[in-house]
Amino acid sequence: MTDLETRAAPSRAGALRRAAPALLGYVAVRALGLVVLALWSAARDKSAYTLLTARWDALWYTRVAELGYGYEVRLANGDVHSNLAFFPLLPWLERLVAAVSPLSYADGGFLVGLVASVAAAWGIFAVADHVYGRRAGVCAVLLWAVLPVGIVQSMAYSESLFTALAAWSLYAVLTGRWATAGALASLAGLTRPVGMAVVAAVWVAGIASFARERRSGEAHDVGLRTRRLLGMLLAPLGTAGYVLWVGHRTGKGPLGYLDVQAGWRNGFDGGYAFARFVAEKFTSFPSALAGAGLIAGVASVVWLYVVGVRQRQPLPLLVYTGVVTALALCASSYFGSKPRLLMPAFPLLLPLALALARLRIRRSALVLGSVAVASAVYGAFWLNGSGPP
Repeated sequence: MTDLETRAAPSRAGALRRAAPALLGYVAVRALGLVVLALWSAARDKSAYTLLTARWDALWYTRVAELGYGYEVRLANGDVHSNLAFFPLLPWLERLVAAVSPLSYADGGFLVGLVASVAAAWGIFAVADHVYGRRAGVCAVLLWAVLPVGIVQSMAYSESLFTALAAWSLYAVLTGRWATAGALASLAGLTRPVGMAVVAAVWVAGIASFARERRSGEAHDVGLRTRRLLGMLLAPLGTAGYVLWVGHRTGKGPLGYLDVQAGWRNGFDGGYAFARFVAEKFTSFPSALAGAGLIAGVASVVWLYVVGVRQRQPLPLLVYTGVVTALALCASSYFGSKPRLLMPAFPLLLPLALALARLRIRRSALVLGSVAVASAVYGAFWLNGSGPP
């Protein structure tokens, strides 16, 4: 047995009771965000529900759910925005909700987002609790809830759904449930392109487990090895399946999805475009302040990752976080979306969760409560202004 497989997971009922404080706190923070958004939107004569369900990417997802793939928009500069860029699991779930209820596709997306956000919070707690204990788990969930762009967790977007699948897949790896980990990684791969981060975590953890067994020379558990191999085989099926299907549909082969992303001016350039974007901020004042803020933000993300390495986070978490962070920071996509793209990288919050867990409960509650109010106000301001994508 490997070190990832010797710690048993609690029963489902016991796990829910253990996670209850984190989940109740999460629901309270998100409810505060929605109330503030509703009040702010009403003051500006806007519909908060429309902002959450029928703008930006949410419209593309509901269009896929209603009409399927094949819709595209050709811009004056020659760019082609195709809905093939949007992975299918969320639209499938929207279609399912609409089929079994009187809800619309947009309503279905909102419902899926709400349910998935709670599932994501539970998954984050399960991972943090397994690695660092219950108090750190509660703090990790609340930190995820109070992120400045946390309002996205309540939108008809795919971030919450992806984070839920990723967190539970990672938890399954940590507790030796390899087939479950692979199945959830496959579903994550049907949700967002960054699903490859979950695949990488499963594969690296699996290879490391095989290597440890070989070095230790201990007797092999054939059933365990079979389940591990099955999980590794299942993990990439979602991402690979959709990417290959897009390549077949476009007639451009395995790299067809990259052409679709190029139409949106998305691609991986090692961070060159983002670096230029930041550098341009320093050509005038006060935009230089924004540039300094961006540099500080990136430095903070890198610092949190380094701290996680020093604190010896489990290998699957480090691999997953590293891939999500690299794809978010080194892609040439719309720069305003980078905080949202980093949101699934929840292990970055574990060092902060550990620090909060060491404080007295009253002090940590004061810190989290203050940040929750600030996050709610910022979320309402953001969605009523520039907002996503």
